[in-house]
Amino acid sequence: MFFASIFFPPPVSLSLNIISVGMVVFAASLGYSEIKGKHMKYSKFWNFNSRSIKSAKTKEINISSKIGMLLFYTPSFFAGLASLWLCPFEGFRFRLLTSALTFHFFKRIFEVLFIHKYSGGMVLDSAIVVSLGYVITTTTMIYIQHLSRREELILDQPTIDLKFVGIILFCLGISGNFYHHYLLSRMRRNGEKEYKIPTGGLFDKVVCPHYLFELIEFWGIFFISQTLYAFCNALGVTFYLMGRSYITRTWYLCKFEHFPKHVKALFPYIF
Repeated sequence: MFFASIFFPPPVSLSLNIISVGMVVFAASLGYSEIKGKHMKYSKFWNFNSRSIKSAKTKEINISSKIGMLLFYTPSFFAGLASLWLCPFEGFRFRLLTSALTFHFFKRIFEVLFIHKYSGGMVLDSAIVVSLGYVITTTTMIYIQHLSRREELILDQPTIDLKFVGIILFCLGISGNFYHHYLLSRMRRNGEKEYKIPTGGLFDKVVCPHYLFELIEFWGIFFISQTLYAFCNALGVTFYLMGRSYITRTWYLCKFEHFPKHVKALFPYIF
């Protein structure tokens, strides 16, 4: 059976399986909401609209984007470190997955501190929600990998081992993502805050090559893990970033009269 050849058996816990499927649905709904114009209160689209639309209905606490992004990623980074420290003998695949997740969030924190240039802010409530989402997803993926370790010990494991393919995809994805984030940061110098049309790398093919490489990274994490939860996470991220990249391309087309029409949103020549 194809499923058994690439996946560890799903956990016996019904709740964990429901969470896996629910994550895909939730992420897809977030991506669809982005397309429909309902943005989370941290993106450039929300910041752009909030300059002209000020709500008096609620008193929201605004924080800088840099502080908010650090709040996004730091708890998950420490969750990964704690897992490596608390579970040192869980096997190679477990250490590989946990190391990949930890390095992913370390890179994010590094970019927040030294690479990204920010021009807006975000709402504290949104930062807390996103942070909780990241840390819950990360710890759940690690916990399910821990459960699958028992399957490895009794040889009830996938017949096709994809973890080394996953390492290659993860390294390619995280490197490409970092490179294109660096290109974006170089567009703003000497305190500039205006948006420009990105150039270099794959920006002449797609609006969001950093999203494309992030997808490659998360599919690499799935190949390392080979659990249903990691698959659902990669699929959910794909749906969400498709929505984000679509609205990003629409935004550039509206903001820049001479934006090249042949540049796609996420996948070169396709979407």
